[in-house]
Amino acid sequence: MIITKTPFRVSFTGGGTDMADYYMNYGGGAVVSSAINRYMYITVNPKFDSKIRISYSQTEIVDTVDELNHEIGKAALKMAGIRGGVEITSIADIPAGTGLASSSTFTVGLLNALFTYAGRVLSPAEMAEKACQIEIDILGHPIGKQDQYAAAFGGLNHFAFNPDGTVSRSQIILSDSDRRKMSSKLMFFYTGMTRRADKILSEQKANIADKAKILGRMKLQADSMRNDLMNNGFTKNFGMMLHKGWLYKKNLASNITDPQISEYYDKALEAGAIGGKILGAGGGGFLLFYCDEWLQEKVEEAIGLRRVDFRFTKSGSRVIFAS
Repeated sequence: MIITKTPFRVSFTGGGTDMADYYMNYGGGAVVSSAINRYMYITVNPKFDSKIRISYSQTEIVDTVDELNHEIGKAALKMAGIRGGVEITSIADIPAGTGLASSSTFTVGLLNALFTYAGRVLSPAEMAEKACQIEIDILGHPIGKQDQYAAAFGGLNHFAFNPDGTVSRSQIILSDSDRRKMSSKLMFFYTGMTRRADKILSEQKANIADKAKILGRMKLQADSMRNDLMNNGFTKNFGMMLHKGWLYKKNLASNITDPQISEYYDKALEAGAIGGKILGAGGGGFLLFYCDEWLQEKVEEAIGLRRVDFRFTKSGSRVIFAS
């Protein structure tokens, strides 16, 4: 039996510039993101017979890989060269469709488990690239590359997406004091709304040419955020950058925000938050805010949403059990 533990991620700025239609045609893209202490757990276990059993929101038991309806499971099994005799299960700390990259986290964790089961250890870069190949090249999902890299590497990072398709990682090192500030000043709220990101991302992808100037500013903001964190630590500037980035982001597609999300955001700022954003593609999921500790109770009361405790983690996808 193999069990992998793969972190979800929070993206702070630059989302959208990690799409190939942008970074290949406009000089590259960049994001700043961090892994968090909420995880996807994947188990791969040998079956007594030669069938394949995969359990997610439903359970499939099939004779061959090609019979699977689960597209990511099918592609990952083929990529790992496993044709049968396995059982795959997944458990997540966070619901799907909430802006924390559940699909890519699942893909990275599954690849890590399957290749380990097959006797091959993948590096974080290999996990990320193979996950991108499955989700983008094989399945044609209208997504970028940032989520796969965040899940595979873990930690707080600046990822640069180069015009030739390569990805460069720059780890952002903070002091222990700044890491504590980051955890205490950033607030996460669950809107209670889940959504499929593909519709929003498809529109965003189609708008890239028209929104290239905005995306260019978001790329530059990712570079500036990295530099500010590295040189000045975690300060109020981070919250101000979140706000500016949100103003950029909500113009990329029509469904990124709606009147309800905008109301939550405005109330949070009126109550004392400095800046924030909707996580992931938008349209629901989690709201992130920067707010000083003495004003956080006021923000919670103002928006009336469930606050969820998160911490940032240095670890990417890893095998936590192998027998």
